[in-house]
Amino acid sequence: MKLFPAFHDLAGKTVVIVGSGEVASRKGRLVAAAGARLVFAGAGLDRDLVEEWRDRAEFDARALSAKIFEGAALAFICVDDEGEAARLARAARAAGAAVNVVDRPDLSDFITPSIIDRGDVVVAVSTGGAAPVLGRRLREKIEALLPKRLTALAAFAKSFRSAVASRLPVARRRAFWESFFDGPIAHRILSGDESGAREAMIEAINHPLSDQAVGVVHIVGAGPGDPDLLTLKALRLLQSADVILYDRLVSDGILDLARRDALRLYVGKARSGHAVPQAEIEQRLIEHARLGRIVVRLKGGDPFVFGRGGEEVDAVRAAGVPVFVTPGVTAATGCAAAAGVPLTHRGVSQAVTFVTGHAKGNGEPELDWRSLATLGHTLVVYMGVAKADVIARRLIENGRAKSTPVAVIENGATDRQKVLKGALTDLGSIVRAGDIKGPALLIIGEVAAKANSETLADFARIERLAA
Repeated sequence: MKLFPAFHDLAGKTVVIVGSGEVASRKGRLVAAAGARLVFAGAGLDRDLVEEWRDRAEFDARALSAKIFEGAALAFICVDDEGEAARLARAARAAGAAVNVVDRPDLSDFITPSIIDRGDVVVAVSTGGAAPVLGRRLREKIEALLPKRLTALAAFAKSFRSAVASRLPVARRRAFWESFFDGPIAHRILSGDESGAREAMIEAINHPLSDQAVGVVHIVGAGPGDPDLLTLKALRLLQSADVILYDRLVSDGILDLARRDALRLYVGKARSGHAVPQAEIEQRLIEHARLGRIVVRLKGGDPFVFGRGGEEVDAVRAAGVPVFVTPGVTAATGCAAAAGVPLTHRGVSQAVTFVTGHAKGNGEPELDWRSLATLGHTLVVYMGVAKADVIARRLIENGRAKSTPVAVIENGATDRQKVLKGALTDLGSIVRAGDIKGPALLIIGEVAAKANSETLADFARIERLAA
């Protein structure tokens, strides 16, 4: 370790920044967040800097000498001239300030790391000046892993430190806090339910030897299939789950991102029948949560778009179990983007409607076909492969042109993506000729003509050849 990392309390202390421009402003934003008294020094400070800091900083236009650094805890030198930078560094040091000369670690007493700020939780990443860009890249990766509400979690824990210390002996406190940060109470805070978390925390402190507190259920959207389309929040939940209930629309690539020792339960449904009845899925969610577990119900696409997520939320909530929903990229937008189809397009499609083609038994979908046949309108049909002939016939009967472009996207947004195009009158034949077996989406409307037939695997090969 070349440099010793330390955190400096700047609350109420003076920090002098010599120089102007965006670099000086950036340093100012860093130290201002720590509560410092900020002074920008130098003649001819640029207008943008003065405007940004007019009510939050002081400006010193005196000649640059040791006097401007008197009483300063830190000094940042943001000037291009190397000789001038060295002179100012000596002057600041003589006045008792620790010095940072931008991009000159050899002239500096300290360097500023890449910072991840979550209130009381601060992570600093440094390469010792050797590779600042690498430090920023590492910061970006860590930033993605830490939830924004980590600030609230730290503040919550701080508010209960005295209570835990008064109720639990020293030997048990560490185990209590480890259980807290890994358990459902922390999940409730990170999901925004601080009042519920407070009640659960009080119960846990007052009855530390009682049965385990009730867990939590997260209904999580996995997106259309590509792991890169998983949200950051969904990824964090997968990596902290005790139990994961998933269906056939969740790709292996997404499951590979989950916590390795989590219990995985397949509750997949196929068009020919329900592998696990919906009521049983809901009961499993409740039972595992009541054992104090963090339960993730992982659903393809978005759980609130033809995913029965609302039913599961109602059932879990009625059982008195905390439940939260994490949205996902729905299949319509994800698959359309992967196939190059804009669902709305200026001068072509002014509206888009999502419907389900699912129908009970051998019947047809109960839809307002007249409205759905409206010109200048894109129709996206989920679960419509089995009823493709019926859908095409009913739309044509209600005024949609036989020649209306259609696209059938199978396994969209995955490396197995297949895109078939044609006319509305041939929709049933297109589905049969394409031997569609996997999850598929029907897009009907003028924008469907823009669909490309290349698969994501094709694009990947092109990228490799071009590299």
